[in-house]
Amino acid sequence: MFAAAVLVALAAAGARAAPGFDSADALLACMRANLPPTLRIEQIQLTYADRAGHRRLLQGTLYAEREHGLLRTMIHIDAPGDLAGSSYLGRETADGQEIYLYLPALNRVRRIVGAGVNGALFGTDLSYADVRQLENAFSGAHARLEGGGTLDGRSVERLLLSPRPGEASRYDLIRAWVDRQTCVALKVDFEAGGKPVKQLTAPARALRQSDGYWYLERMQLHDLEQGTSTELRVLGVQSGGKLPSPLFDRNTFYLGGGM
Repeated sequence: MFAAAVLVALAAAGARAAPGFDSADALLACMRANLPPTLRIEQIQLTYADRAGHRRLLQGTLYAEREHGLLRTMIHIDAPGDLAGSSYLGRETADGQEIYLYLPALNRVRRIVGAGVNGALFGTDLSYADVRQLENAFSGAHARLEGGGTLDGRSVERLLLSPRPGEASRYDLIRAWVDRQTCVALKVDFEAGGKPVKQLTAPARALRQSDGYWYLERMQLHDLEQGTSTELRVLGVQSGGKLPSPLFDRNTFYLGGGM
């Protein structure tokens, strides 16, 4: 998914009749290997709603690419005015994941490390750690299949993911309901202390196809402890084509498409 999709959860369009998967690795491979080599989303919209129902709309552009099997994701915020120019960069490396943030008010690039990965991305319900998990299709976690079932009329696999020994994580378990035909997760529970603390959901009718890839045009993240929510909408998906390398360079990414 947000593996982007990243925030987007793209996967190849399978013509098979959703027979199921014989292992968690096979399902993860389907989710990950079928991300397009490059991706540009002309506009993403993040709508944050606080406990009182007050809403804040963020708009921006998302870019992603795979290079030598490693994923790079960049989000550039255009609005509202107080966040315009803010940018996020996630770079998968052979040694793990690097996360960088640029805020115009600070006028510098900051690397997000340690406990900082649990901070809120642009004030939404998504933490940097959440984005890292979603954009990398849950790679690096210990995974197992819980069984099949149906969700919103679709045949799904239930996938359980837990941190590897020694890995710092806010969550004890991540439980995902992955559509068998498209390898897109339609629901994800982030659990701590034996209960969901965040929940990501998307209706099956939000599945869309572009250039042979499936994605979700909208999804909703609920913070079950805080009583807040963030809706993500995706507009104008383009895959394929070469993207400028400065978009994924930690020294220039925040210049966005205007470089």
